Amino acid sequence: MRHRKKVNHLGRKSAHRQAMLSNMAASLILHKRIKTTLQKAKSLRVYVEPLINRSKDNTTHSRRMVFSYLQNKEAVTELFRNIGDKVADRPGGYTRILKIENRLGDNAEMCYIELVDYNENMLKTDTKKTATRRSRRGSGKSTAGETPKAETPKAETQKAEAPMFESSRSDSPMVEETPVAEVETPVEVEETAAEVEAPVEVETVVVEAPVAEVEAVAETSEPETPEVVEEAPVAEVVEAPVEIEKASEEKPEEA
Repeated sequence: MRHRKKVNHLGRKSAHRQAMLSNMAASLILHKRIKTTLQKAKSLRVYVEPLINRSKDNTTHSRRMVFSYLQNKEAVTELFRNIGDKVADRPGGYTRILKIENRLGDNAEMCYIELVDYNENMLKTDTKKTATRRSRRGSGKSTAGETPKAETPKAETQKAEAPMFESSRSDSPMVEETPVAEVETPVEVEETAAEVEAPVEVETVVVEAPVAEVEAVAETSEPETPEVVEEAPVAEVVEAPVEIEKASEEKPEEA
C-alpha cells in the first residue's frame, strides 16, 4: 500500500529524477511540445507550471530562481521573453496532456505534453465553438429585437399623418377636395384607354373609304363597255343583209 507516498519516483534516485525533469522542462519551453510517458508527463506538469507562473513577473530575482531549476539560459530567455507575455492573462493550467497509443516495446502509456497557448488547432476549435454559441444566442435576441424596430417607423408615420388631416379638416373646408382628386385618377386612366382605342376607329374609316371608291369605279366602267360592243355589231349586221337583199332582187330582173 502506498500510504503517504505522493511523489512518483519514476524508478530513479532523487538527483537523477531532478536532472531528468529539468531537462524535460527546458525541452518543453523551447519546443512547446514533447512526447513522453504518461507518468513522466504528470510529474513534469507539477514541475514546470510553477516556473511558468514565475515568468509573469519579469524580474532578476524571478529569472535567478527559474535558472536554478532549469540550468539553461536559452530556456530562461524564451520563458521570460515570449511565454510570459502569452500566458499573462491565464490564471493557471499552462500545459495540456494528450494521450496516444501505447509504446510497442513495453506497452507503456504514451502521451504528448504541450503548452496550451501554442496549439493553434485547439485554439481555432475553441474560437469556433464560442462563436457558434454566441451567434445562436444573438440570433434569437436580434430577431426578437428587430420586430419592434420594423414596426416603429410605420407607427410614427401614421401618428405624424393623423394630426395633419385633423388640423386640415378643422381649419379649412377645402380638405374634402382631396378624395375627389384621388377619384379623378381612374378617370384619367379611362381617358387614356379611350385615346388608345381611337386609332381602332380610324382604321375602320380608312378601310371603308377605298371600298366605296372601288364600287363607284365599277359602276361607271361596267355599263359603258357593253353599250359600245353591242352598237357596233348591230349596225353592221343590220346593214349587211339589206344590201344583199337589194343585190339579189336586182339580178333576176336583169335576166
